Amino acid sequence: MPTAGDAVNAGRNGSEYSRHTGLRMAGMTTPHIPLRLVVLISGTGTTLQNLIEHISARKLPAEIRLVISSKANVPGLEKASRAGLPTEVIERRNASSVEEFSQQIFDRCRQVQADLVCMAGFLHLVRIPEDFQNRVMNIHPALLPAFGGKGFYGLRVHEAVLAYGCKVSGCTVHFADNEYDHGPIILQRVVPVLDDDTPESLAARVFAEECEAYPEAIRLFAEGRLRVEGRRVRILPRPRR
Repeated sequence: MPTAGDAVNAGRNGSEYSRHTGLRMAGMTTPHIPLRLVVLISGTGTTLQNLIEHISARKLPAEIRLVISSKANVPGLEKASRAGLPTEVIERRNASSVEEFSQQIFDRCRQVQADLVCMAGFLHLVRIPEDFQNRVMNIHPALLPAFGGKGFYGLRVHEAVLAYGCKVSGCTVHFADNEYDHGPIILQRVVPVLDDDTPESLAARVFAEECEAYPEAIRLFAEGRLRVEGRRVRILPRPRR
């Protein structure tokens, strides 16, 4: 078992890392409340809108410092503007490499002092720098590792679930790494697949669970209750007062 001496403070990001065990505390050891978020989008912004609504209703102790879209003129940017949020477009096609694209994104995240980066329908691979390890989350509309990876997004996921004959589906919140839909899993929620489901009806049922799972994962991060052990994420109990 790691001792208190094993953990070292990683600095402003508030995470702790043990050089001996590989155990990492994800989240804020000294929480900044509200939690400062950057949200990455590529399209409609439905997940962004859900976060906006949770924050407005004071169900999520966070503020969105910046919305970055990988595409111009998408509905998600309109949703952000209506909510009074600053936006920026950083297009993959304008970068010469994944590394350059990633650097442009995370440089802006540093500038706004983001505590956590939330992928919300963001369709591009990025390289996550060391200072943002276990500080980038993604939500996927299936039970990873099934039906994930490059090309699995939107209705394509639900079409594949139905074609395979699955009896259940759901959503997964995970820490992002340098592969599509691959990082350590934080939360999963399960829904039934009904005999008369269409991709659209299944998507709606899964999205209802996404709307609760993503804010829950962000709250756990803000409370410093996520501990990453290799591929496993432990949810720690609330500290005694």
